[in-house]
Order: sequence, then C-alpha cells, then structure tokens
Amino acid sequence: MSIEAKTVAELRSMTGAGMMDAKKALEETGGDLEKAGQYLREKGIAKAAKKADRATNEGRVHAYIHSNGKLGAMVEVLCETDFVARNEAFIAMCHDLALHVSASDPLYLTRADVPLQTVEKERAIYTAQMEGAGKPADVIAKIVEGKLNKWYSEVVLMEQPFIKDEDQTIEEFVKSKIASLGENMQVRRFARFNI
Repeated sequence: MSIEAKTVAELRSMTGAGMMDAKKALEETGGDLEKAGQYLREKGIAKAAKKADRATNEGRVHAYIHSNGKLGAMVEVLCETDFVARNEAFIAMCHDLALHVSASDPLYLTRADVPLQTVEKERAIYTAQMEGAGKPADVIAKIVEGKLNKWYSEVVLMEQPFIKDEDQTIEEFVKSKIASLGENMQVRRFARFNI
C-alpha cells in the first residue's frame, strides 16, 4: 500500500511523531489516520515504560501567569540531562503542564498522594448515595469504584484529561513527550495560586 505524503504530514501534525514513525504507523494500520494515531500513542507509552527507571537529576521549574495577573501555576518537571531541560519541546511541555494546572486546579500529583482518610470519606459518600437503590452489593461496589475513579480523574493531576487534548490524560501526555524526546521525565510537584 502506498502512503501519500500529505497523509503522513497530517498524522505528524496530529501526533508530533517523526516522519518515519508516522509512515510506519500508517502502513501498519492500512492508512487509517485514527488507528495510526492510536498505534503511535501505544508505541510511545511502551517506549516511555522502558525509560522509567532512569534517573532524573535535571529539569526546570516553569511558571505560568494568566493574563489577568490573578491566576498562576508553577510546575517542577525533571529530566535526565540539562540538554533536554533547555530543549524548546521540553520547555513547551512544561508550559502546557503549568497552563493545565492553572486551568484544572488539581489537588494531588498521583493517587498515592491522596490521603487514605480522604479516599475513605469519598467512598463513604458514594456508598451512602447508593443506599436504597435496590441493587446487589457487588453492583453497588462496582458503581462506587467507578465514582471513585471519576473523582480521581478530577483531583489527581496525572489522571486529569489534558486540557489541550481531552482524549489523553496528563500521564499519557508526559509519556508521549518521553517517547519523542528520548529521555525519562517526571512531574515532581506543582503549585497553583489564585486571587
């Protein structure tokens, strides 16, 4: 199957992938742009997983201040080398993360950072909401877990849908950047300020 250059260019603009990666993804998926995008995303996540154990001793602190001067956010993002920390793509990623934090107001970085008593309090609220629903206990437990997962996606930064592409979470966004820049990266912490 022959893949047209304009299709490769369109996939590259959608995903930020390199030309050869985009062409290979289109060949693997029979020229289907959507499937090729998914293929590249899965490949990026696999690449990122291989780099997860590498030390991240460099990075940058990036700040975003909204145009009204009343809202801002700072993020600390780590990477392996100072070369990548100065890279425009890395700086753009840090900016997008700070912008996201200011817009989405996450409370925690990861699920592990959420205090157990806060999780139990939310679970108790969702369980109380289901009382009297006349559903079996196992069904109620699944519904409560579903509501908890939805809550996590609202308050945990790494699980929030990315504001510039709601089809991917912040974690998937960072992993895609790990795949494209070739280094392990991690969001270390963040802060949001609002008047």
